[in-house]
Amino acid sequence: MDHPLYKLLKKLDEKRLYYSLSRHRSDTILVSVTLVGMRVEVDVFDDGRMDVSCFRGDESVEGFEDLAYALIAEYGD
Repeated sequence: MDHPLYKLLKKLDEKRLYYSLSRHRSDTILVSVTLVGMRVEVDVFDDGRMDVSCFRGDESVEGFEDLAYALIAEYGD
């Protein structure tokens, strides 16, 4: 298990950080990490390279049910 994905997952497990795995591209696995005030997305490529994106915020409520449907309408297919 020399692939960097396993090293990353082991470190997250050691630190007891919540994460989920998903796949949206054929050449990457997305590791989504939830931290207080931040969401981190790590795209791990098949060659071991990692691209990291951080999304910061105060986690305040920005709207209600109508906002959920407005976002779906705007960004959906």
